[in-house]
Amino acid sequence: MDEQIIRAEYSDIMQKSYIDYAMSVIIARALPDVRDGLKPVQRRTLYDMYELGIRYDRPYRKCARIVGDTMGKYHPHGDSSIYEALVVMAQEFKKGIALVDGHGNFGSIEGDGAAAMRYTEARLQRITQEAFLADLDKDVVDFGPNFDETEKEPLVLPVKIPNLLVNGADGIAVGMVTSIPTHNLGEVIDGVKAMIKNNQITLEELMTYIKGPDFPTGGIVVNQSELAEIYRTGQGKIRLRGKVETETIKGGRERLVITEIPYTMIGANIGKFLNDVAGLVEARKTTDIVDISNQSSKEGIRIVLELRKGADTEQLKNLLYKKTRLEDTFGVNMLAVADGRPETLGLRQILEYHIDFLFEVTTRKYQNLLGKEEHKKEIQEGLIRACDVIDLIIEILRGSRSREQVKECLVNGVTEGIRFKSERSRKRAEKLRFTEVQANAILDMRLYKLIGLEIEVLQKEHEETLANIANYTDILNNYGSMAKVIIKELDSYKKAFGRPRRTTLENAGEVILEEKKMEEMAVVFLMDRFGYVRTVEEQVYERNREAADSENRFVLRCLNTDKVCVFTDNGKMHLLRVSDVPHGKFRDKGTPLDNLCNYDSSAENFAAVYPLNDIRDTVLTFVTAQGMLKQVQGLEFDVAKRTTAATKLLEGDRVLEIHAAAENAHIVLATEEGYFLRFPVSEIPFKKKGAVGVRGIKLGPKDSVKQVYWLEGDRSPEVLYKEKKVYINKLRIGSRDTRGTKTRG
Repeated sequence: MDEQIIRAEYSDIMQKSYIDYAMSVIIARALPDVRDGLKPVQRRTLYDMYELGIRYDRPYRKCARIVGDTMGKYHPHGDSSIYEALVVMAQEFKKGIALVDGHGNFGSIEGDGAAAMRYTEARLQRITQEAFLADLDKDVVDFGPNFDETEKEPLVLPVKIPNLLVNGADGIAVGMVTSIPTHNLGEVIDGVKAMIKNNQITLEELMTYIKGPDFPTGGIVVNQSELAEIYRTGQGKIRLRGKVETETIKGGRERLVITEIPYTMIGANIGKFLNDVAGLVEARKTTDIVDISNQSSKEGIRIVLELRKGADTEQLKNLLYKKTRLEDTFGVNMLAVADGRPETLGLRQILEYHIDFLFEVTTRKYQNLLGKEEHKKEIQEGLIRACDVIDLIIEILRGSRSREQVKECLVNGVTEGIRFKSERSRKRAEKLRFTEVQANAILDMRLYKLIGLEIEVLQKEHEETLANIANYTDILNNYGSMAKVIIKELDSYKKAFGRPRRTTLENAGEVILEEKKMEEMAVVFLMDRFGYVRTVEEQVYERNREAADSENRFVLRCLNTDKVCVFTDNGKMHLLRVSDVPHGKFRDKGTPLDNLCNYDSSAENFAAVYPLNDIRDTVLTFVTAQGMLKQVQGLEFDVAKRTTAATKLLEGDRVLEIHAAAENAHIVLATEEGYFLRFPVSEIPFKKKGAVGVRGIKLGPKDSVKQVYWLEGDRSPEVLYKEKKVYINKLRIGSRDTRGTKTRG
């Protein structure tokens, strides 16, 4: 066979492949369908449970069985995605209405994960069975082949409620994200009914029924006036607050009790909230909180903040709303798959798509029912007619040699080959004109059906069938009749599964937090060699001066309103507010610097620490192990970032020392191989903090700067090199970028 080489542009192939991949993720994985509000994995899991017969009134089945069956038949994308979807559908704190009834550990609102699927069990909820999966046997939705074309699966479930709004949705696709809040079932049903009755209803009128989101965690929506615009465009931000109550306890003290949290606080964010509150206390943002405890249980959220007597509860509430996630934002982007493509939808559009789907499903249901009733009518009419000529039919049966011969006589009046008792019977038989369906029914009829009472029952059933046909025909031919059927069904769901609204809607202004101005005071900043920091009062330091100086690597006098610059050997500077450093007794251990700023003790070491106020108007001299030098104006380190690059380093180099030297000072560089070079600091050029600097000393191939000494004022250090005393102040003054003097040890 001749090979054909197809030439194509590589960029075109990549573009097409990526678009195909993106659309597959968008349509087949990440986004819900506007009609049933389900992602494919959710739809397939629920359908598989329905197929397995795991109904709400039957025993639970192992989740591992459900996950394995779903993966093998419908969703070949790994068991973890299926089980995660199953777990979320069972978590009442995440969904407006749980679709799965879970038995076992399905996680908690505080972020605890569900147990492994081999331990947990599940079954369908009643609402799922009645409102999501009912009528699948009535050809109400289209079915398509599964991934290997060995099974059929529904392309959409015949969901009778607007599940996209009731349970919301979240998902990340390629280049797009969906985030739809949950709503109250009763309100949404009322909105659907209102729109069915008046399809010209305005958004404002619709919002008298659907007032806003209703989150399973309750809470307060504080920007109610912005909801109309969010529902119009399908995008926006909802501001949520937790619900805080004040309780009075013995001794006249009060405590704040958080009984509802913002939906966005579900999971690990509850733990983060507790840490943030503890941080506010440690940072002395408030002194009103004595203790905090999480007393939440299956009955609901209960986070208790014990307060000191006379605490300002309103100010404290504002502090919590402003400084923690007790007030948070829920980003709304109502993106769903509509008509096979992703589309951002407003509230009216979502309801329009759902109502169209409701009418389509109801039409197909009653067309199916009508077809069955007409089939029954045909059979019943045939049997009733057969009862009137039953003697003739028996004569035909006795005179025939085969079932086909009898059937041909009943349908077409063919009498050839049939023995009759009389010619009159033959002529009567030639006039028979039953349909094929009726003929089969007559041949399958049992003799007991000829009893008089059975004939009366048959006639009564026929009357009911005629009534059903008339009713179904009316429903199919009249919009009003079909609307009544749909509304009646919606009312039954509201009555059976509706619940009161949990989330409160209101318009509240921005939280105004009157922060008390910190009283400025002089403190002493202490950092030991392990990186633990704390501040103490000056008087405390003076009383323990000798111990403080010997036990700590850095001792700095500063103000509590100041900032501290922590320079590290990898060329970074971390900015630390003194007010964030724990203030206490002299013997307190302190807090690791890692917990207060971006310093990483496993990757960097201290080079120098200075109060920002002390270096703003000074010059800092940088010295590295490879002998690179520069002078930098201290004002350059007055930055907003908590971490910034203090200098640029050559590969393999590190900062050795940073010193605020006097203008007339001399610097002495001592190397590992015993070279000492002394020269004036004035020879070191000024550079920006992002520069590498200039070479201070010529080093041998394996040599490096070991120590830096400063000759300024009365300072005249004496050092030992290989047990030989070196007088730094007697060294010959040289020039920068020379080799220096070799000292013999």
